Amino acid sequence: MACLLETPIRMSVLSEVTASSRHYVDRLFDPDPQKVLQGVIDMKNAVIGNNKQKANLIVLGAVPRLLYLLQQETSSTELKTECAVVLGSLAMGTENNVKSLLDCHIIPALLQGLLSQDLKFIEACLRCLRTIFTSPVTPEELLYTAPDHQTILFNHGAVQNIAHLLTSVSYKVRMQALKCFSVLAFENPQVSMTLVNVLVDGELLPQIFVKMLQRDKPIEMQLTSAKCLTYMCRAGAIRTDDNCIVLKTLPCLVRMCSKERLLEERVEGAETLAYLIEPDVELQRIASITDHLIAMLADYFKYPSSVSAITDIKRLDHDLKHAHELRQAAFKLYASLGANDEDIRKKIIETENMMDRIVNGLSESSIKVRLAAVRCLHSLSRSVQQLRTSFQDHAVWKPLMKVLQNAPDEILVVASSMLCNLLLEFSPSKEPILESGAIELLCGLTQSENPALRVNGIWALMNMAFQAEQKIKADILRSLSTEQLFQLLSDSDLNVLMKTLGLLRNLLSTRPHIDKIMSTHGKQIMQAVTLILEGEHNIEVKEQTLCILANIADGTTAKELIMTNDDILQKIKYYMGHSHVKLQLAAMFCISNLIWNEEEGSQERQDKLRDIGIVDILHKLSQSPDTNLCDKAKTALQQYLA
Repeated sequence: MACLLETPIRMSVLSEVTASSRHYVDRLFDPDPQKVLQGVIDMKNAVIGNNKQKANLIVLGAVPRLLYLLQQETSSTELKTECAVVLGSLAMGTENNVKSLLDCHIIPALLQGLLSQDLKFIEACLRCLRTIFTSPVTPEELLYTAPDHQTILFNHGAVQNIAHLLTSVSYKVRMQALKCFSVLAFENPQVSMTLVNVLVDGELLPQIFVKMLQRDKPIEMQLTSAKCLTYMCRAGAIRTDDNCIVLKTLPCLVRMCSKERLLEERVEGAETLAYLIEPDVELQRIASITDHLIAMLADYFKYPSSVSAITDIKRLDHDLKHAHELRQAAFKLYASLGANDEDIRKKIIETENMMDRIVNGLSESSIKVRLAAVRCLHSLSRSVQQLRTSFQDHAVWKPLMKVLQNAPDEILVVASSMLCNLLLEFSPSKEPILESGAIELLCGLTQSENPALRVNGIWALMNMAFQAEQKIKADILRSLSTEQLFQLLSDSDLNVLMKTLGLLRNLLSTRPHIDKIMSTHGKQIMQAVTLILEGEHNIEVKEQTLCILANIADGTTAKELIMTNDDILQKIKYYMGHSHVKLQLAAMFCISNLIWNEEEGSQERQDKLRDIGIVDILHKLSQSPDTNLCDKAKTALQQYLA
């Protein structure tokens, strides 16, 4: 019976607490503006340092009313300022408080406040914005990291106005200016190209950044300067082989990965370095041999160790809670390091227990760590050697299939892309993956609204169908369904269409398979081929489609589906005379397979093709300046003479 009393007691305690806070909210609705102002001031005093009071006021609906008063033209500047101060105080509470403020669309209201003429009100809005944006729950893209926002700042002279602050006597001012440049330059070629040529006291901005990342400068300054130069490099404003990148920025970021650095410095250093070297093989090679970086990153998985030098209990507690960020950063950097070079991949995999660590990362509770681990594995899976050895030894396909069962799109895209590699014909993982129900899973991906998932689903099926047994091909066709196949062939995404044609081409290979599939799906496949050849498609799409026809023409009974279809024969004839050699060659393959002498019924097929003018075209093509086309035409004509 006692249990039944527990809930009412809790509810009564809550109602007492909220009741004591309600009068603060009620006063916000008073018709007398002076009483409203006093109510906001009293509320400000009540919430300072009192998280429980902050939570109560949010529950009671104070935030929408405060935002309303802050935006009303009739509100006095003093009232607006006090509202901004209270909202800033609420934001200093828990992460849930910040979420509640974001849900009430606080950002646009505060940004609007920055247009005011009153400096105190502007300062209150800025303080509140800063508090909100330093919270981990606030999406950074809400502010000036989006290109259009960067452009607004750029067009209003931000670069020129901020540049001179880099020489300020105040360290805080110099740091804020640096941070602003890093945000402005991120993935923005226009801003980055301008920054390269900005002069401050006769010195170019990149040279100032280089001075700021020297070892004698504070770590925060070194890191932020390195980020500025990294972002300018990635935006194409600084060459990857420039000394300021190779000899200054890259070594500085590697230094930040050292175990002497604080956790957040190691995280930021590794993630920035991963971004810097991601597209450039030479930078990947240089980084891999700088200060034993690959081995240094292994320490990211042992932190904090039992013999940690951290004596500050608060610091240790903080680092234990954030140790997963180190693992995430290490995975990201390993992924970039191993993106292209086989020797680097080998070094990474041979680093102590690395494959086990990556595989364990696939099942971590943090979605960001899981994503980074999948990206790392995807990068390493580009190695034929590793697919045959390490990936098989650690049965990587098992946890990967588990990840694919239930994951958000961002993880699914990378995991399914990696699955494409594991399904290549030389991969020993191909067979167990097939046995674990991959076909249905991949067919499901082809129905996704996300084009990247549709591409990966069909790509993996294409790899699966390559030189596969008849049963696997039949399973793919059955699971995919003819309706879905046609849906994919009319997909608006070019990559989806190309991979679907690739799948069809792989399904229609080896004669018994061609004949079997065409006997059950021939009518629909011929219909799809006709539609594509008639449609407004590029050369590559038409070439793939003609290659599918050439495969069908290689069948024993399947070739009759072409010979009895005058429309298709006319299309082949048309493409033999096309202006693009690729299409002429593909059409020639069709003809060669249809007229080959050693096959039954070749004489009748040759006669029919002569009647529609194919031989005349072959004579013309035998004079072609393209040697490949000329040889194919001559070989085809010999079939008529034999």
